[in-house]
Amino acid sequence: MSRHVAIVTDSTAYLPPRTMERHGITAVPLTVVLGDRALEEGTEISTRSLAQALHKRRPVTTSRPSPQLFAEHYRKVAESGASAIVSLHLSAELSGTHDAALLAAREAPVPVRVVDTGMIAMALGFCALAAAETAEAGGTADEAVTAAEKRASGTSAYFYVDTLDYLRRGGRIGAAQALFGSALAVKPLLQLAGGRIEPLEKVRTASKAIARLEEIAADRAGNAEVDIAVHHLAAADRASALADRLRARVPRLADLHVSEVGAVIGAHTGPGLLGVVVSPR
Repeated sequence: MSRHVAIVTDSTAYLPPRTMERHGITAVPLTVVLGDRALEEGTEISTRSLAQALHKRRPVTTSRPSPQLFAEHYRKVAESGASAIVSLHLSAELSGTHDAALLAAREAPVPVRVVDTGMIAMALGFCALAAAETAEAGGTADEAVTAAEKRASGTSAYFYVDTLDYLRRGGRIGAAQALFGSALAVKPLLQLAGGRIEPLEKVRTASKAIARLEEIAADRAGNAEVDIAVHHLAAADRASALADRLRARVPRLADLHVSEVGAVIGAHTGPGLLGVVVSPR
């Protein structure tokens, strides 16, 4: 049995299943609590079901994976032949997932490096890919961590939401609540900064906000070789159109991923979300 450095992340990375399989990346699921039912993201609740629940204003909350669930995944990965594990997770400012992974790492059968990437969605996914590619090339766990942290340091994530109501309810908007106050008619653009969701700009209409989101992403990409991800929730046509325009505007676009976010992010953003992740190689 060959020994290797294995990469573990969580379900909010939203990596395509084929990509995870090709690189041997394991994702530990977060949980969505819908009414009195606790459901694992990715297997037990669809984004369609989530969007319907949000439209009906049913109570929806999220929770981190338990340390026991992490321990189970670490054990399975070790049994598959891993000599070390690099465990990369969404921002600790947004979730207790990182803390749960740290608790499980103490009892793991092989060394585990747990990393708070400060990222979420494909901003996290690109970090996991960078670590996996380094490990595949024979890199050590430390080298895989360095690759992920380097990718994170250059990656930017921007978001448009139809309303701040869901973010306010979930307590995830931080300083945005103070900035926007009760002006919920404004179409907000947000960014991931310091591991938190922070305000970026206020725009008066949805069409202008989406156009501005495109402009910000294209400017951020510049002439660098970049990977881009366009995320959405219940806004597939908007996301596809935005992706097409970015393909035309970004001169050194390497890979472009278009995907619907899962239930965990969707529970805090609501239907209509558009997000763009720009990650220089």
